[in-house]
Amino acid sequence: MENSTGKAVCPYCGVGCVIRATVQDNKVMRISADDDVAPNYGMLCPKGAHLKQVFQNHDGRLAYPMIRDRRGEPPRQVSWDEAIAFTANRLHEIQLAHGKDSIALYGSGQLDTEASYVFNKLFKGFLRTNNVDTNSRLCMSSAVVGYMQSFGSDGPPTCYDDIQHADVFLIIGANMAVNHPVLFQMIRKRRATEPNTRIITVDPRRSKTAEHSDIHVPLAPGSDVAFLQLIAKRLIAIGRVHRRFVRRNTENFSAYENHLDSLDEDELLAACDIHPARIDEIVEYLSKPSRLLSFYCQGTNQSTSGVDKNVALINLHLQLGEVGIKGAGPFSLTGQPNAMGGREVGYLSHQLPGYRVVTNDMHRAYLEGAWRVPPGSIDPKPGLTAVPMFEAAAEGKVRALWIACTNPAVSMPDTKVSQAGLRRADLVIVQDCYYPTETSEYADVILPAAQWGEKQGTMTNSERLVVRSEQFLTPPGEAKPDWWIFTQVARAMGFKRNFDFYTHQEVWDEYRLLTAGTPCDQMGMTNERLAKTSLRWPCPYPRHPGTPRRYTRRKFFTASEKAQFHTPVYKPPDEDTDAEFPLGLTTGRVESQWHTRTRTGKVPQLVRKDPEPFVEIHPDDAVENDVQDGEWVYLVGRRGRCYAKARVTEAIRRGLLFTPFHWGDLFHAETNANYVTNSAFDPVSKQPELKFCAVRIETDTV
Repeated sequence: MENSTGKAVCPYCGVGCVIRATVQDNKVMRISADDDVAPNYGMLCPKGAHLKQVFQNHDGRLAYPMIRDRRGEPPRQVSWDEAIAFTANRLHEIQLAHGKDSIALYGSGQLDTEASYVFNKLFKGFLRTNNVDTNSRLCMSSAVVGYMQSFGSDGPPTCYDDIQHADVFLIIGANMAVNHPVLFQMIRKRRATEPNTRIITVDPRRSKTAEHSDIHVPLAPGSDVAFLQLIAKRLIAIGRVHRRFVRRNTENFSAYENHLDSLDEDELLAACDIHPARIDEIVEYLSKPSRLLSFYCQGTNQSTSGVDKNVALINLHLQLGEVGIKGAGPFSLTGQPNAMGGREVGYLSHQLPGYRVVTNDMHRAYLEGAWRVPPGSIDPKPGLTAVPMFEAAAEGKVRALWIACTNPAVSMPDTKVSQAGLRRADLVIVQDCYYPTETSEYADVILPAAQWGEKQGTMTNSERLVVRSEQFLTPPGEAKPDWWIFTQVARAMGFKRNFDFYTHQEVWDEYRLLTAGTPCDQMGMTNERLAKTSLRWPCPYPRHPGTPRRYTRRKFFTASEKAQFHTPVYKPPDEDTDAEFPLGLTTGRVESQWHTRTRTGKVPQLVRKDPEPFVEIHPDDAVENDVQDGEWVYLVGRRGRCYAKARVTEAIRRGLLFTPFHWGDLFHAETNANYVTNSAFDPVSKQPELKFCAVRIETDTV
């Protein structure tokens, strides 16, 4: 049979690589990337390159709708009509009996924009509850607030082309070589062609990224604000301030400068727990006019002071005038392929489409008019965010949970709470591509979703590049696109006229019209244009070429149109070590796996690299705890324990452990690192502190 080809956005991280698949008999025969297609220009990471293996068979795929008549019993296969009717009726019954906020939806940055738009419209506009949140709350919400506080709008000011013009790369709270490898290859190519380019990595571990850097700063966990303020203070002392930029384009610099002046350098250095020579080197690099491009991710965001860390970094860029120019700016990396698109569509509990918010009277009124619902339909109070959502379910306040394209029975901090919420809820709907997952074990309704290559849809990557994915595979069984599933339930609940969508293009057109005149304007991104090319927003009219960089005219989305300096205060992590729990634990990802392994765990080539959970431990801590390299140990914390294989290495700081979070109960009953992690969250962004908790090592009970 003749081969056909198609291309789609990679389903993993937020780089947004476009992958070409060669298909024969509904099987992927070859994976490649076009040298002339943005954003990856022929490059792929190991996970993307091994997508072929995912589609050699349908191992573990969820192909048909199922209903579980009683908890603890196997689910039975049903028709779509029965599954949709059951879901719609139960949601209606629960709201009628327990109130509008007795239901909640927990979605994902892996869902395409069309799907996220439909469920957001259904819940916030028609079911009248803002109890809609997603796993982006665990990844990017601190970055969102940081951008909004400083610039008045979410969304990075930068693009990938800035890598080709930067002089200094500051990578803080991100292991790009592992988690965003295509971008890191671009950085390394830049340094190879421009030898004076410098890479600074700030990470408690000597990560793969740190190994390829000119300076590695192994700061104490959680001390990012102290580190950034120490750098800023030292630079001000030598006159490294772009006074003209600050005077014309910012506000509150005097308060910021006075705040830095009041801080004691020795105290800041002690908080960071690093050699002062590291600070001297960085100040030397930044003392001369240079283009500073910063990349940051979960290491800065997953913290009880995540917003302050983001703001402290943006302050540094404003101080140096390194915003809105080629090769410079604060660049927040997204961890999922459409986390940016989800933020644009408003899929967090306080948001509405077009970077609007539920607390704004004009924003609510506009959406109520556009969606043709009565005034007052959209609640002005933000809904439950991720952690409180599952806590409310565990307390019996949320009675129905709809989980789409994510696995919170593994990925939520202090996972026993999310599991308790799933267990207690009267109705759990799980919409996924794979079965079983740890979360689907709690489900009353299981809905099969089409995945990568099996549907058309739209996604936005980390640089605001909006890309349309093609369909080149037939889904297994009766699996359907997510937008279709949400639409059918909405229609079955009596909202047929308002969800009269028959194609994803119709959904996209309704959504893009709502972005007109907003900071993330996508009006000019018609279906016809996206079928031919990709575009960066803002793109306000059909002939607009898209916008590589924002704020080039120094106009920000604040009331004064000026960027804002803030005065963050260093605070240590929420949980401290003590005699009972003397070691810190940080969590993260490995290069060969992604999230909870529902897809990557089925690829032998990827599994071989890291076949089991492990914990990195410094040699001195290993001796002190009588741990041998390769020995299985328990990490015991204040909330639970997890099981991992010891890797004794000097790549980790003394007193700190590192373990990945990918392995859940389907691998082993106690390998989930999130049985140990802390659910305390940033008071503004509500993002939990997955990056630090206190533990001890136990070996005699393994």
